[in-house]
Amino acid sequence: MQFTDRHARPLGSIEVARILVLEPRRYMLGWFRALMPREDRFFDLFERHAATIVGGAAALRALLDGTEDVPLACQAIADHEDEADTITREALLAVRRTFITPFDRGDIQALVGSLDDAIDQMLKTAKTVQLFEVTAFEPSMREMGAVIQEAAAATAEALPKLRALGENAAVLNTLTERVIQLEGRADDLHNAGLKALFKASRQDPMAFVVGSELYDHLEKVMDRFEDVANQISSIVVEHV
Repeated sequence: MQFTDRHARPLGSIEVARILVLEPRRYMLGWFRALMPREDRFFDLFERHAATIVGGAAALRALLDGTEDVPLACQAIADHEDEADTITREALLAVRRTFITPFDRGDIQALVGSLDDAIDQMLKTAKTVQLFEVTAFEPSMREMGAVIQEAAAATAEALPKLRALGENAAVLNTLTERVIQLEGRADDLHNAGLKALFKASRQDPMAFVVGSELYDHLEKVMDRFEDVANQISSIVVEHV
């Protein structure tokens, strides 16, 4: 049997051997890759997760500002948290099933976990509001809501840029630094708010207990956003 190339020229024995050995392997590798989740899937999941935290942060701010009914705002946060849980499960399953991940599996798990923790804390804030039937919020709480929304927006802007780390390293550093600065601002608001609440609640200890719990949850939301920013920074350092 005579083997020829695409120009009908006869092939030598070495070329024939290469085709017989390598071509089947190439097709098998292509078939294998087709069965495995694409690397792009992780970036899609990051961006879907970003949408949940942006939606949750917007609902939380509306709750604190009083621009949305408490039950409706709390339900919106819960819906976004449910979606985030679904995305987290998908991401962790993809980590286990994917042969080659875009970056370290531990980094992916930590990043997704921090995103999920942020919206979990938003939901805990909403549940505290419902449990104690809170209808009015301190000025510092409302300011923290605005800070949280800004941090969510910066995080959502950063996550798609992980698709091209080399090109976007400088922008990612700027965005993560912004989130860290916002976390510092939230700490200041938390401390000032607690101090003002303590002074205003001398005759109503329960008001201080409820208010301090709300402040703590809001601060933890920002702590989790800081975790996300630190994780993104770590990925940039490792891969750029």
